[in-house]
Amino acid sequence: MNIETILQCLKEQNIEKYRINERLVETAELFFIRKAQDVKRMKRAHLYEVTVYRDFEYDGKMKTGFSSVTFSPSLSEKEAGKKIASAYNAASFVRNPAFELLPGVKEEPKTQASTLADVSLEDAAKIMANALFAADTAEDAFVNSAEIFTEKKTERILTYTGTDVRFTAYVCKGEFVTQCVAPQDVEKYVSFEYNDLATDSLTACVSSAIANVRDRAQAVSAPKAGEYALILSEEHVATVLDFYAERASAPLIYAGYSAYKKGEDVQGETTGERLNVTLVATQSYSDEGIPMQDRTLLSDGKLCCIPGATRFCSYLGEEPTGGYTSIRVDNGSIPLADMQKKPYLHVVTFSDFQMDAFSGYFGGEIRLAYLFDGETVTPVTGGSVSGNLLDLQKNLVFSTEKFKRSNYEGPLAVLFDKVSVAG
Repeated sequence: MNIETILQCLKEQNIEKYRINERLVETAELFFIRKAQDVKRMKRAHLYEVTVYRDFEYDGKMKTGFSSVTFSPSLSEKEAGKKIASAYNAASFVRNPAFELLPGVKEEPKTQASTLADVSLEDAAKIMANALFAADTAEDAFVNSAEIFTEKKTERILTYTGTDVRFTAYVCKGEFVTQCVAPQDVEKYVSFEYNDLATDSLTACVSSAIANVRDRAQAVSAPKAGEYALILSEEHVATVLDFYAERASAPLIYAGYSAYKKGEDVQGETTGERLNVTLVATQSYSDEGIPMQDRTLLSDGKLCCIPGATRFCSYLGEEPTGGYTSIRVDNGSIPLADMQKKPYLHVVTFSDFQMDAFSGYFGGEIRLAYLFDGETVTPVTGGSVSGNLLDLQKNLVFSTEKFKRSNYEGPLAVLFDKVSVAG
């Protein structure tokens, strides 16, 4: 099975509109128990995803249905034909308003810039493993297990409009668990993902997690119920600020779940920092073959872009951009140490932190936080945080220190004024 065979199957079934995504994913995987390597795996997955589009009239209006099937190169031509025919039949039951993919583009193969490309996948995994365990130097708190995956994805995209492009992208991701056994036996789970050999960032991440689990073992009481100046940091800042990218997406706007309009001040009147957010392209093309580039999402709190795939953007009369999974936030006015000069509650670990793009509410149960009463910093655990970004966005304050991972680059911390905490 190859692309030529798939094109022949489409031709034989008179399917004129299609998209073919050929993906080759190569992965090096390392598994550790404490610092000892337990398992090493090298994997290679080669798949074809075929999406077929079907135009038809329903209730006096033109519709475009589509359906996708995925199979490996080992599938026979006959079986592939059956799968494609079944998808084409299923597409007739999907009654989307009519749309067309963008006019085709043909370009030379592209490789997303990454230091992961400078070494083999196995060597990259070993380098990141060394960075992970570089912070594991204590006896009372340590990394008890870890998994590291380095991945190279090579993709080719062909569409009925003439698109024929190829790109390569890299990622390093994984997870680890830190543990402290006394005075309580507690653990902290952490996941990570980077688009480069981010050794310093990973070492700092592990160091922070070890310090957190040590303090969690000491924490016994919950903060009293009330309103606090709340500090969130690292991945929780990324989760909160991703609200704007999700809220501005073409699918949410088209469905009426978001009232955002391009050019509108979505932050409103402010006494804090004005938001400046950029959508970051982490691969050269979208799944539809749309060339990806960094795009300004918010400039001084005003919406500059409505991102999305062809279907929803065409319904809204906007330029299709492809979907984005990473943002860069160009804010930060004061050092974290200055945020911490007045009483605050700094939550560093939640049991399940969530951000609702529909309502603006965020929150979660506190696993570890640092409570400063004006004189003493005390580790606390228990209780929960509940706030609404739509109410709080008027007085946001961000740290000058930065934090970076694959889906976020920006301030390390954000300070909210008067957030409710249930003890």
